[in-house]
Amino acid sequence: MTTENRSASETPQKAGRPQVDYDAIVIGAGFAGLALIHYLRKAGLSVRVFDRASDIGGTWTWNRYPGAATDSESYYYCLTFSKELLQEWSWTKRYPDWKETHSYMHFVADKCDMWPHIQLNTEVVDAKYLDDSGRWQITTGNGDTFTCKYFISGMGMISEPVIPTIEGMDRFKGPLFHSARWPQEGLDYAGKRVGVIGAGATAVQMVPVLAETAADVTVFQRTPNYILPAMQQPMTPEWEKEIKENYEAIVAKCRNHVFGMAFDSPVGRNAVDTPEEERRRIFEENWTGSFRWVFETFDDLLANPEANRMASEFIIEKMKERVKDPELAELLTPSFDDYPLFAKRPPLDHGYLEAFNRDNVHLVDIKDREPIVRITETGVRTTENHYEFDIIVLATGFRAYTGALEAFPIRGRSGQTLREKWQTVSQCIMGVCVADFPNMFVVTGPQAPFANLPTSIEQNVIWITHCIEKMEREGYDVFKPRREAEEAWTAHTAEIHAQTLMAEGDKVNSWMMGANLEDKPPRVLIYFGGANNYYDLLDQSANEGFPELEFEKFAS
Repeated sequence: MTTENRSASETPQKAGRPQVDYDAIVIGAGFAGLALIHYLRKAGLSVRVFDRASDIGGTWTWNRYPGAATDSESYYYCLTFSKELLQEWSWTKRYPDWKETHSYMHFVADKCDMWPHIQLNTEVVDAKYLDDSGRWQITTGNGDTFTCKYFISGMGMISEPVIPTIEGMDRFKGPLFHSARWPQEGLDYAGKRVGVIGAGATAVQMVPVLAETAADVTVFQRTPNYILPAMQQPMTPEWEKEIKENYEAIVAKCRNHVFGMAFDSPVGRNAVDTPEEERRRIFEENWTGSFRWVFETFDDLLANPEANRMASEFIIEKMKERVKDPELAELLTPSFDDYPLFAKRPPLDHGYLEAFNRDNVHLVDIKDREPIVRITETGVRTTENHYEFDIIVLATGFRAYTGALEAFPIRGRSGQTLREKWQTVSQCIMGVCVADFPNMFVVTGPQAPFANLPTSIEQNVIWITHCIEKMEREGYDVFKPRREAEEAWTAHTAEIHAQTLMAEGDKVNSWMMGANLEDKPPRVLIYFGGANNYYDLLDQSANEGFPELEFEKFAS
């Protein structure tokens, strides 16, 4: 390793500690990487964050497609470790686009002097646990190796794209790429014919923006989504003042909410117990944008099948009102009989449905009417037609929760990789530790909740930091995740999943179950017991001394 890769600001090695390059090595310079720098540095550790991108930002560096924005409201889609940062930063709108979120992350890194701990343009290609020394050896793409005591993945739960296997993809003469790999230098699509394969959250954000200047846009849809309104709003001085005066309460709401969001729920009423006219009034009055509609109307929409049907039918009605062509409206809307609300993650709409009222936006039903046969040199061939394009975008989703961890070899004590271990079941302890992988942490790994990500990330990082502080304080060299704890958490996660409407998610190819993967069977990837309860379990674990882990000291 050359000295240029080291930072003079790194904390020196503590006396008596076996020499390592860094106490902690982190992969990923997104929200997790920044949070880990703050908390681990505060705990007195040297930390190095590697990222293969040319800039920090994680998701918000890679996802630069037109219309890319958060689906959480800006003022709680942020890190909360500094009251000063919360007060100093000003958001411009309800849902920031990728540029604004990216700017926010630069603001955090600048204000907190995080840059000396970050090494960009560095891809990690191998990570191996060295059992004889209790250290991790990390190898980068240029052949450099680094050692650390703690190896931490901050690579994110939706960072590794799913690239479909469609015959002829290598023949297309124009640009063809996944939406999460939108050309960093930008792409001129004005006046071009654009094909979008996929109709999930990315397409919902992208299509209305593309349609403004593209010659035409054709969406190839397999399964329609329940689409909730975003109702974008500017951040007014009055709204910002209210937020900043109440930030402590807002952070507490996120910490104590079932999905980690600053929502006023539960509300103490159920749809099934409410007269139809009153239920309709509540649905209408709360149709003001965001996921709030699901959580601030009734408490049983995701728990009771009949309540879920009521909500689903209301959403379908609202969606159809916005599409002029009745036949097209039918194709664009899901059916409760196909799958319930939230069996697939519903996107927020910024004009997607209205875009199909334009003459230059088209929909192709590839599930029932005309499946894709192949990609040609000039477009897409279905069973019925050939569509000519200048650009093809694959909005085909991600290998959720495990994809980034399986993209390169990460080997534990036995030499088995995570990919090999997770071929059938993606076992993990609370989404943060994996049996047979000592001294390794994962931020928002498999079997963690699906919730507002900055909230979950920070709660995970706090748990990780407390665990490391215990080890450093008490002189432990290694922690080994207990296999019985992993099996218990996996069983607990599966048991909770079976009690929810999400168990009906096998009706569709939901990425939340890994059902969008061709090389693996679906499995339970998400803890559905409530993010708030999950955070409580993390705190309980820390307070009890981390009973899920076995701590060891090397003989002197």
